Amino acid sequence: MNSVVPDEPTSLLVDDVRLEFKQWPGTGVPVLLLHEGLGSVTMWRDFPEQLALATGRPVLAWSRRGYGLSDPLPGRRDPDYMHVEADAVTRLMDVLAIERAVLFGHSDGASIALITAARAPDRVAALILEAPHVFVEDISIESIQRTKQLYTTTSLRELLGRYHRDPDHVFWGWNDIWLDPRFRDWSIEALLPAIRAPALLIQGRDDEYGTLEQLDRIGAALPDAQRLDLERCGHAPHRDQPDAVLGATAAFLQRIRRATS
Repeated sequence: MNSVVPDEPTSLLVDDVRLEFKQWPGTGVPVLLLHEGLGSVTMWRDFPEQLALATGRPVLAWSRRGYGLSDPLPGRRDPDYMHVEADAVTRLMDVLAIERAVLFGHSDGASIALITAARAPDRVAALILEAPHVFVEDISIESIQRTKQLYTTTSLRELLGRYHRDPDHVFWGWNDIWLDPRFRDWSIEALLPAIRAPALLIQGRDDEYGTLEQLDRIGAALPDAQRLDLERCGHAPHRDQPDAVLGATAAFLQRIRRATS
């Protein structure tokens, strides 16, 4: 099997915050990976390498503040925490001297990518969005409540400890804000018309954290959006159906490259 040798794992200083960071080489506009609400650099596993191979582009991943080996958060999250992280994306791009990038986001990371594309449309060349959230659904809250029970009664805490310096900090920071009554009215739908980047929307039909209505609403607002609904696939399409995700992503980015060349 072919492989792409990543640069050595390192850290990146963004506004005095130390972030765990890793990149895989390639050419052209880079792909930035924005992880899920319990994710990190290492939780992407071998997907970044396979993505670099499939697209030929540089791939960059980092653990957001509070995740992986990055610096901890200074306090509890507020309902606008994904808006705060969207500002951090463009600051990270500034530090790396990246003018424009493809944003590949998963779950929370996909929502952050949407906010970034709305606020800084000139910086985002394209969006690949796995299981994005643009409003809060009952199924999301119910599943997060069940995950809270699993964290206190199963080996989930030990599992997260393999990927994060402080799994309790990671889990409760995510769980508490999603179950906060203030978060129930969270929505980013009003931002969607400001997005100019073409988008690929990906979701599993068996996603336990969201329904296809999320993609319906995004697609209604973004005229240049493609969609991939996957059978036998849950909340993490790049893990459940990696070949389908890689193939669709490579074809989508190739189409964009042809259209802009």
